[in-house]
Order: sequence, then C-alpha cells, then structure tokens
Amino acid sequence: MVRMGAEQPTEASGSATAGGAATAAGRPGELRRGLALLVAGAMFMEFLDGTVIAPAAPHIASSLAVPPVAVNVAISAYVLTLAVLIPISGWLADRFGARRVFMTAVAGFTLASIGCAVTTTLPLLVAARVVQGAAGAMMVPVGRLVVLRTTAKADLVRAIAYLTWPALVAPVVAPALGGLLTTYASWRWIFLINVPLGVIGLVLARRLVPEARGEERAGLDWRGFLVTAVGVAALVVGMEALGSPRPDVALVVLGLGGGAVALVAAVRYLRRTPRPLLDLGELHVETFRVAALGGSGYRAVITAIPFLLALFFQLGFGWSAARAGLVVIALFVGNVAIKPVTTPLMRRLGIRMVMLGAIAGSAICLLGMALLGSSTALPLLLGLLVLSGVFRSIGFTAYNSSAFADVEPSRMNPANTLMSTLQQLGAGLGVAVGALLVRLGGDVATGAGLGDGPDAPYRVAFVLLAVLLAVPFVEALLMSRTAGDAVTGHAARP
Repeated sequence: MVRMGAEQPTEASGSATAGGAATAAGRPGELRRGLALLVAGAMFMEFLDGTVIAPAAPHIASSLAVPPVAVNVAISAYVLTLAVLIPISGWLADRFGARRVFMTAVAGFTLASIGCAVTTTLPLLVAARVVQGAAGAMMVPVGRLVVLRTTAKADLVRAIAYLTWPALVAPVVAPALGGLLTTYASWRWIFLINVPLGVIGLVLARRLVPEARGEERAGLDWRGFLVTAVGVAALVVGMEALGSPRPDVALVVLGLGGGAVALVAAVRYLRRTPRPLLDLGELHVETFRVAALGGSGYRAVITAIPFLLALFFQLGFGWSAARAGLVVIALFVGNVAIKPVTTPLMRRLGIRMVMLGAIAGSAICLLGMALLGSSTALPLLLGLLVLSGVFRSIGFTAYNSSAFADVEPSRMNPANTLMSTLQQLGAGLGVAVGALLVRLGGDVATGAGLGDGPDAPYRVAFVLLAVLLAVPFVEALLMSRTAGDAVTGHAARP
C-alpha cells in the first residue's frame, strides 16, 4: 500500500494507485505540471548524458589514448547500468520514500558527473559512468512513477507528453552541445554542465516531490535481481567483445551464451515467483506488450542514429566535432516541428497506423543516410535529417502513448518498472549494436567491393539498422486496429 505525504489529501474518487492506495494532487487526478516538469528535467539530464559523449568520442579517445569506437563502452556502461538497476527503483521508493530516493539520486548523479570530468583513463571514465547510471536508475523511474500515480487516466496523455520530450530532445541536442564544448573548450565540460542542473533539481525536488512510500514492506526479490543483472551484464560484455577490433572468441561466446542462458532462466523464474522483481504479467496487455518489446527494438535503432551520425560526419567526412554536432541538431528541428501534430495524428489514424508509418519512414531515412557523401548538398542532407526527426518524434510518441493505455491503475508500479527497464535496455543495446555494425560494416564493405574508405562501415551500418526495423514493424502490423483508442480518442472505422 502507498501513502502520500501529510500535505496530500485522499483522492475522493478512491482510484487506486500503483501501490494500491488512493492518492491526490491538488484536485483529484489533476496533473501536477511543476512535478511533471521537474521529472522531465531530470530525464533530460539523464538522456543528455546518455548520448553527449558521441561527438566528443574522437577527442576523448585521443585524450585517453584509445580508439574512437572504444569510447562507446562508456555510453553502453552508463545506459545499461540504468537497465540493470531500474528494477529495484520501485522497491526503494516504497521502502524509503519517493522524495528521499529522488533527491539522493540527483545528488549522486551530480557527484558522478564531476568524477567523469576529472578522469584520466577509460576504465576510470567507465567506472564513473556506472555510478552515474546507478544514480540515474533511481532518479528518473521514481520521478516518473510519482507522476503516473498522481495523474488520472484522462490526463495520462498530457502527462506522458511532458515526459516524452526529454527522450526526443536530449539525444539530438547532445551532439551539438557536445561538439561545441569539445571544439571550443574541453570534452570535460560536457559533464560539468550537470552540476548547476543538479543543484537546481535538488532545491525543486524538496518542494515538489511527495514523500510516497509503501506501508507493506515486501522484501526485495534478490534472486530475480541477481539473475537478471548477470544476464544483462554478460550480454553487454559479449557484444562489446564482438565489436572490438580483435574479438576474443572465448569472451564473445561466454558473454553472449552466458547472457542468453541467464536471461532465459530469469524469465522462467520471474513468471513463477509470487512477488517477482519484474512482473511480466502486463505483457499480456497488447498495447503494453507492443510498446515494451517492439518499442524497445525501435528505440534501440533510433538511439543509435545520433551516435553513428556524429562519428560518420567526423571520421567519414572529415568535419569538426562542432560542425557535426550542429548538423545533427536538424533531427531536433524535425522533432519539434511535428510535435503539435502527433496527438491529432493518433486521434485521426489510430496508434497502429501511426506506428507503422513512423517505422517505415525511419527505415527509408536510414537508407537515405547510407547514400550521403561529403559532396551532398547541405540543404538535402539537412532535409533528410529533419525528416528522420519527424518520424522519430511520431514513433516515440505513439509507443509512449500506447504503453499505459490499458494498464490498470493498481498495476502502474510493476508496469512502469518493467517498461523503464526494457526501454533503457533497448537504448543501451542500440549504441552497442551501432558500434558493432560499424565494425562488421568495414568487413562487409570490403568484401562487397564498396570501398575501404573511413565512411564505408557507417554506410553499411545504416542499411543494417534499417533492416532491423522489420521486427517492430511486423509486431505493430499484428496489433488490433483499435489499440490505444482509450487514450487517443480515435474512433476506428469499420
């Protein structure tokens, strides 16, 4: 059971929250904009640090004396630490209180950012990123859970709109910001900018985040946590080893094979245990399942795009980090331009059709990126990136809007935990897969006679990413035509 702080009145309607008790925020079920914006700001800071390294990778690599592609391990370590630790965020919030956990996480994230800025070796950078990811795993899921708990179903689309924009904006603002800071200052400043943001977040969190916690202190499912963590960690180690210039076959087999076995065992265990760390029951809900599985696959591919583009323009075209970052921001222009139209689109066409269009459009844009060259007219290049940003925004909004459309309020806590875990896992694996495809792309390009220039591996990687989008496309194709109508207001035509 969940109780809010003393200042929160009991919800008159008696609607259940994720922990089973009624909550309120102002009027019954009213969307608290201040809280939603604070959580969105925390999400922005977390997502920003997930991709801000990309344009600075060559400079970081030079400073730390490692190959540029090797720096992707710092990105993957950060995002996948989030995926491993997110499952315990809901338990921590119920046990120690949302406000306390949120504020501790913001403080830890800020201190870890300082650690990243002063590091002198890649292992130390990765270690600091792991600490940063651990703090992020507590910060954003707990904040989002509070917003979901205190928002009525009728206001859910508006609440999710606040929580969607960081995922759209941060990954495409990051290349520009990272490129400018790296070119004109130092790559270390890309982490130091978190310090003032963290201080502001701490001040606002004390005022805006309610002290929600569980009255029934269920024990943590340590077995489920350990098996899941081992599976994810082994999978990442295997993929990183496979993507290295000289793969260690034993490490690849051990990582990928061991990870697969551990994750299968985790699924079997989680489905049998009475109170699992990750409750897989919501996967029976069609809209949630598509958003969790197909949406994570879509997110993995889309998350890899800014990372690959920044390296493609620098190593393939010979551009500076600042120029590459500023050009990639065209993705952000597409995100913003289409945002006011996404909700009317879903209301008019339905979530299923919007998803299919976004996936197909994203695949076409990836194929277009594979054809770009240093002599491509800048307006044409920018137009392609803007269009990719349009489909990116539409796809993310469709998946996020459908995720909790049919989830019961009493199931919001486990659903949010599972969704957050799979989304972060998808984002983290997306960067790792992107780096892997670049390495494989060099061999494919040479074998197929496509050239051995520094741009060839990236062209192949874009094509392969487009092929991977076939999986979420098929899953969306099998959706019901009326899926998500409860939150979009779409009236399906016979």
